[in-house]
Amino acid sequence: MKVMVLVKATDASEAGVMPTAELFEAMGKFNEELVNAGVMLAGEGLKPTSHGTRIAFDGPSRRVIDGPFAETRELVAGFWLWQVRSMDEAIEWAKRCPNPMPGPSELEIRPLYEAEDFGTEFTPELREQEDRLRERLGN
Repeated sequence: MKVMVLVKATDASEAGVMPTAELFEAMGKFNEELVNAGVMLAGEGLKPTSHGTRIAFDGPSRRVIDGPFAETRELVAGFWLWQVRSMDEAIEWAKRCPNPMPGPSELEIRPLYEAEDFGTEFTPELREQEDRLRERLGN
């Protein structure tokens, strides 16, 4: 199963405070463990929301909202995409992660949908289209 591990933003990450050399080193070692175990598929840090934009949808209309965004505890500062056998395995890896922020911080683990989750609405034709796109992306 694939999971996305979200690194929740903090006041420090939203202020653009860069990690220390020690944290870079610890995170690099952790990421290397994930790669060596065949778990990590991708991972990146995100710039603060002051550099971001949201697009709000309401029917056919679109509204552009420039950052920064409020409610820091609801924001994401980075992510990993992991391939694991179970949510329990993802939790065990996450518990080994160095604290990603100075002070209190959180990771959120969310499973990705798989084709079987969509039921009959995900027709064989749509599955074929999805497979072709994944092949083009190298997934």
